[in-house]
Parts: sequence; C-alpha cells; structure tokens
Amino acid sequence: MSGRAGKTRNIFLVWLIWPLITLGIYHLVWYYKVNREARDFDDRIEVDPVKSLLALAVGWLLIVPPFVSVYNTGLRIARMQESAGIQRSCNPWIGLILFILAGLYPLYYQHELNQIWVHYKIPEEGAQVPLAA
Repeated sequence: MSGRAGKTRNIFLVWLIWPLITLGIYHLVWYYKVNREARDFDDRIEVDPVKSLLALAVGWLLIVPPFVSVYNTGLRIARMQESAGIQRSCNPWIGLILFILAGLYPLYYQHELNQIWVHYKIPEEGAQVPLAA
C-alpha cells in the first residue's frame, strides 16, 4: 500500500505569521489541507475536508462541532503516524486543550505531521510513499 505525502510546514508560520498576514484566512486553508492530506495519505482514513472545515468555521453556531472536528483531526494524524510505521505520538486530547488555550493546536498538530514527513525523509508534496500497515 502507498499514499501521498503531505507538505512539511514551519509550525510558527502556520500558527502565527500566515494567519496574521491573511487576517485568519490561512488558518482555514491550513485546516482544510491537513484533513485532505490525511485522506490522501491513507485511504482507510475517512474524512471529508470540507465538512471538517465547515465544522470549524461555522460550527460555532451550534457550539460543539469545532471541538469535535479538532479532536477528530488529532485522531487522524495519530492514525497517519501508525500508517507511516512510526509510534503514535499525536494525542487528540492535547490538541483539544491547545485549541481551547488561544488556538495553539496548529503548533502541535503541524509538528506531529512534520514527524511523519521527516520519517519519509521529507518527500515532495504529493509523492507516493509506502505505508507500513
């Protein structure tokens, strides 16, 4: 089995710089891309990136959806780590707590994603990479 590699990103650019420059739009783009990368990396990870994004962006009207979406994104990253053959280190509860604490979760989630791409020696975005399980 193989999947498509995602992009290695600078965690501080993802969390602070690009969102400030784009008035928050980059954060939504990043969230969509992270969920799309999970889907493209392993076919067994079921996610609709648009629904995940909508849960985060407009789910506030119902209060709960953003929290569920952020937690589930953490679960997906952990499953990606398992599929890559590395130890599962991404904890969705930590991501959720960091989400509540001033939106720090992109730092954590992007760091965890970068570990996957480092495992594959930082492949070109979209390159085919072998899956362990």
